[in-house]
Amino acid sequence: MSIPESSLHTLEFDAIRDRLAHYTAFSASRELALSLTPATDLAEVRRRQALTAEARLLLEEWPEVSIGGARDVRRAVQHAARGGILDGATLREIAATLQSAALLRQRLSRLDPRFPHLIDLGNTLPALPQVVEAIERAIGDDGQVLDSASPTLARLRHEVRVAFNRLHERLQSMIHSSALANALQEPIVTVRNGRYVIPVKASHRREVRGLVHDQSGSGATLYIEPMAVVELNNRWRELQSAEAEEVQRILSAISEQVGAAASTIISAVTTLAALDLAFALARYAIATRSIAPEIVEWRPDDPPPAEPPFRLTRARHPLLPAETVVPIDLWLGGEFSILLITGPNTGGKTVALKTAGLLALMAQAGMQIPADQPSRLPVFQHIFADIGDEQSIEQSLSTFSSHMANIIRVLQTLDAAQQAPPAPDEQGLFDYRRPAALVLFDELGAGTDPVEGAALARAIIGRLLELGVLAIATTHYAELKAFAYTTPGVQNASVEFDVETLAPTYRLSIGIPGRSNALAIAARLGLDPALIEQARSFIDRKEAQVEDLLAGIQRERNAAAAALQRAEELRADAEKYRDRLAAEQQAFAAEREAALAAARQEIEAELREARQQLRRLREEFRSVNISRQWLEEAEKRLAAAAEQSQQAAEKLRQKHAPAAPPPPAERPLQVGDTVHVASIGLNGEIVAIDEEDGTATVQVGGFRMTVKLSELKRTKAQASDERRYTPPERSVNLPSAPDVSMTFDMRGWRAAEVSDRLDRYLNDAYLAGLHQVRLIHGKGTGALRQVVRDVLATHPLVASFSSGGRDGGEGVTIATLIER
Repeated sequence: MSIPESSLHTLEFDAIRDRLAHYTAFSASRELALSLTPATDLAEVRRRQALTAEARLLLEEWPEVSIGGARDVRRAVQHAARGGILDGATLREIAATLQSAALLRQRLSRLDPRFPHLIDLGNTLPALPQVVEAIERAIGDDGQVLDSASPTLARLRHEVRVAFNRLHERLQSMIHSSALANALQEPIVTVRNGRYVIPVKASHRREVRGLVHDQSGSGATLYIEPMAVVELNNRWRELQSAEAEEVQRILSAISEQVGAAASTIISAVTTLAALDLAFALARYAIATRSIAPEIVEWRPDDPPPAEPPFRLTRARHPLLPAETVVPIDLWLGGEFSILLITGPNTGGKTVALKTAGLLALMAQAGMQIPADQPSRLPVFQHIFADIGDEQSIEQSLSTFSSHMANIIRVLQTLDAAQQAPPAPDEQGLFDYRRPAALVLFDELGAGTDPVEGAALARAIIGRLLELGVLAIATTHYAELKAFAYTTPGVQNASVEFDVETLAPTYRLSIGIPGRSNALAIAARLGLDPALIEQARSFIDRKEAQVEDLLAGIQRERNAAAAALQRAEELRADAEKYRDRLAAEQQAFAAEREAALAAARQEIEAELREARQQLRRLREEFRSVNISRQWLEEAEKRLAAAAEQSQQAAEKLRQKHAPAAPPPPAERPLQVGDTVHVASIGLNGEIVAIDEEDGTATVQVGGFRMTVKLSELKRTKAQASDERRYTPPERSVNLPSAPDVSMTFDMRGWRAAEVSDRLDRYLNDAYLAGLHQVRLIHGKGTGALRQVVRDVLATHPLVASFSSGGRDGGEGVTIATLIER
């Protein structure tokens, strides 16, 4: 099943093929382009579209891809297969074609999985390195057989050169000798009948013995081969003949090798032509800003689709100038299958008709279409077009008769196609659905009496509805506009016309029938208003009502369009305000976060200052003998620092966290509680609890101690109620300094363990009187080293620190403690 050639001609598909041929690279692919026809099989159409899409993607990524220096050498190869001898230039073209095939095969084989069809085509390209090598070894770039083609040829050519030199030397000596100076017409050597001769005056013929080969037109000069060079001439000619025979033998041998591989070489040219056609389709698509349409499966007997199977978005006729063409939106199927386009002449009805048909043909031929997404097309088994004036003088057919003959032929073909039994597919299955068809009728029912023409048009449209085809028709008849309005499956459309400028806009509006605008145009041109009114009175009342109805629909459509535009403007304003509010809210949130961060930093700075003050007080408190008066003063300063720390913490809680519920009246001691140690009369913080032993580890100043839980009492929350320690009358002795190593190994620790354990070690080292300690943390990722040095940077007992240098490098940090 194929699209009739008449439809291709009517829809100007020939012009598309001509333009496509300009993008091909050699004659074989040009022939394919000029003979390209639309396919009617769904799988084949999808394969062609996929191949074009892959070729376009490849050219967009690697524009230099091509078939190289390939030539259509099929006729020459067939001649060699029949025993013919090819000349050197033709053999070089064959070698270049085979090299191009091998290079393209290699390039396509490296493509990624996005190019399956190109890879498959590339894999079919043959490789004949032995043929290419034989040609390149024997034939030069200029097509001449090389001396290296055979040892015999090299020897013969050497002998030819030697014989030629001897012959010329002998002749040169003769023409310059004094004995023949008067006999020669002029002292030159020339060629006659393939033999070297000298020009001798006819009057001095007897002075030069030899063979006369020619004479001048006047007879005054004879061209004589002197007897002294006859043998030299003979020898030179014999060697030339032997050389020519050897050259023919070499060309014959290579031609025989080419003929033996004729089928493979022809297959290579065919595949190269197919690939070049795909590249030409891709280049044409890029040049026309085309897109790959969605190819859908649709038949008239299928359930109603959710989306129209035939949809063109901003479609452009590819043969019209890009700067003047007006895009159209058009769809068929679903709610209606027949579109009736009305409007004034030269308004673009026929262009819309041809655009729909031509783009359908292009898509089924594997071409991308000049439109926008979304665009989708089914695969039509039949496409018929009756467009234009086909009046025939020879057949004595009027315009109406010509159109009617075409319409009858279309209807008969569709009837026969639907009644014909289906053929089995590749799997042997039968598809009993009616074939998909697209019918395009221009000026349906025109060329005869309007009443009869409109009646015939209605009957034809009704028959198309029964056949289930997709159809587009143009008309002027008002009766058909009303018929389309009231008939399910038929939809009105119109091409717009600007009455003010008396020019068509070429825009297609589906759902609104067009008006003829004849009276409006006449009035705009200045016809007497009285004549306009008189003409209006002659119009049939029903037709006038239809025209008035159309005008009302157009006004309502314009009002709806204006309302829609206003709604779009309001929506755009709303989105703008929404975006502005969202930006302001985001800015406010960022500002709030910045303020909270600043507040946190401020509170943390106050807390750090309070902690540093506490550390200084503890260090002063650690002297071995403390007087009662100094101890009381230190206790007051400790209490004031604790109160300041408590106030800072309370400020942070009030500013950044909801108020916590009051703790229960009595609860067990927990890690983190501030307690009073009765045995030493000091306050500390619980860092660990052993429930089995009934003991707790308490951090008191810079040292830790283990005491029984019974000796601990939680301090009250309010500073005013806090129980203060009253030092005894005697002096206080702190625990003796521990025995601490100067080296502290932290390798393998987690970062979270460093702060507390390193703080305890530094306190112990300071109490032990160490001036400098060596902290081993290892190199690793550097995270542990950074944590250690962050602790050292803020620790009150550390005066300075540095890397280990020779003593461990960056894996060790040396910390120097403050003096006691």
